Amino acid sequence: MTKILITSALPYVNGVKHLGNLIGSLLPADVHARFRRQIGDEVLFICATDEHGTPAELAALKAGEEVGEFCARQHATQADIYRRFGLSFDHFGRTSSPENAALTQHFYRRLDAAGLIDERELRQVWSPVDQRFLADRYVVGTCPHCAYREARGDQCDGCGALLDPDELVAPRSALSGDTALEIRPTRHLFLRQSRLVETLRTWIDQRSGWPPFVVSTARSWLTAELRDRCITRDLTWGIPVPRAGFETKVFYVWFDAPIGYIAATQEWAAAAPGRDWQRWWWQADDVRYIQFLGKDNVPFHAVSFPATLLGSGEPWKTVDVIKGFHWLTYEGGKFSTSAQRGVFTDAALEELPADLWRWWLIANAPESADTDFSVRRFVADVNKDLADVFGNLANRIISFAHAAFEGRIPEGGEPSDLELELAAELDKRIVSLRRHHEDLEFRAAAAETRAIWSAANAYLQQAAPWTAIKSDRVRAAVATRTGLNLVRLSAVLAWSIIPELSERVLSAFGGDDVVPDWPLQPCRELFDRDAGSPVKKLAPIVAKIDPDKAAHLAKRFGTA
Repeated sequence: MTKILITSALPYVNGVKHLGNLIGSLLPADVHARFRRQIGDEVLFICATDEHGTPAELAALKAGEEVGEFCARQHATQADIYRRFGLSFDHFGRTSSPENAALTQHFYRRLDAAGLIDERELRQVWSPVDQRFLADRYVVGTCPHCAYREARGDQCDGCGALLDPDELVAPRSALSGDTALEIRPTRHLFLRQSRLVETLRTWIDQRSGWPPFVVSTARSWLTAELRDRCITRDLTWGIPVPRAGFETKVFYVWFDAPIGYIAATQEWAAAAPGRDWQRWWWQADDVRYIQFLGKDNVPFHAVSFPATLLGSGEPWKTVDVIKGFHWLTYEGGKFSTSAQRGVFTDAALEELPADLWRWWLIANAPESADTDFSVRRFVADVNKDLADVFGNLANRIISFAHAAFEGRIPEGGEPSDLELELAAELDKRIVSLRRHHEDLEFRAAAAETRAIWSAANAYLQQAAPWTAIKSDRVRAAVATRTGLNLVRLSAVLAWSIIPELSERVLSAFGGDDVVPDWPLQPCRELFDRDAGSPVKKLAPIVAKIDPDKAAHLAKRFGTA
């Protein structure tokens, strides 16, 4: 048994996430956690809402709520959506927890004692009306490049240009509208990453199994130009900085957020007796730690967070594999939370069962390049793979067993060359499928799963027990028994990707295992397993998305 620690990028708390966020880290992390549980590994799957920073304050202001109340409500909303999507977190915490505050301050003190914290003076925008320094996002004005009137002090959403607040035309406070803004000196703390370049380079050299673009991104940061990172902000919502003269400042969200993985594990351990968070994070040489991230998060997890852990001088567990993903695009453009463009997770669940979305996203995961989502492609793929192949496989043979064998797995007869050839093919395919899962190759895993379903359908088409029964009931019994066990096997192998649909199929065979075990000798089970046992009737496993529903989806999601 291997101990597997899994974390996904922390979803930000400022609103419901879209499908791009889901496939960018959360969903593949869940699929891998489920697979690892199936093969008997000890898994800890940790996540949390990322709750600090300027966007949370601005979203709360827009909603007319205190920021703490806003974050609590948004956390509950997101937790419910992820539960309905089948994400099997062992714990889903919050970076605003007392545990994260204490740990973040602990790391700061360790880094400071190691000479890796530097206090420096910066010049920043001050609002006389608000009586505070304004973070870049709190300054809005007209973009000097495209004249977009609502550009922020860090970026223009009109043309995408990166900006500094003093570049804006007619700048004003996003909080009060104050236009009498000033530039004043203020002091901030920096993590001296530049002193850790060689330590980080050696650490990265010792990693393996990272996608090439993740390795290249990490190495591109580890140059002589690696900048020290400012880890404090002039905000009111965040983790206080335990340093004289910094009473009005908090830690930068990108400093405290990754520490939230450890804090959430502490919360998990505190929730039940016998749990020990340290065996996962402290001197945990026997743990394999895998992070799932979108490509924009890679530099922080490949450089900045390891700098925090390694710089502390303490024996913290660092990541073994970073599985990075490219973007899921939307009808040729970008998903956007701020512009509400794309398919959002709450709306997706209102329209269709979670497993339909899960299947398409994993089968088209943006692993080596961006992937474009369209309603038309989604409908076509789901109808073909889930309704025509998987659903048809299950419903056809189970219905026949009820019609011909009183709803039981029939006994009698011996496998022919047809069954033995199928067994040899499936043995190879299941070995390949397991390897794809172990190697974090999600598209390939979905493709191999689909191929197994197709092989099962092809077998039933050729064996045709509904024809054989007219002249050879024993032969029909062999084909039906093999077909039913193929259905069970297909559901077990697909469980990590489409758990709800798989569990519905397995329930027909009396399966009530929380985690269906990965088959160790799968093909031996095809011919004789549970002969004589009853099989329950099933309603159609997957209903096809008809043209009217497809048109509705296109209209709702802005692609009609």
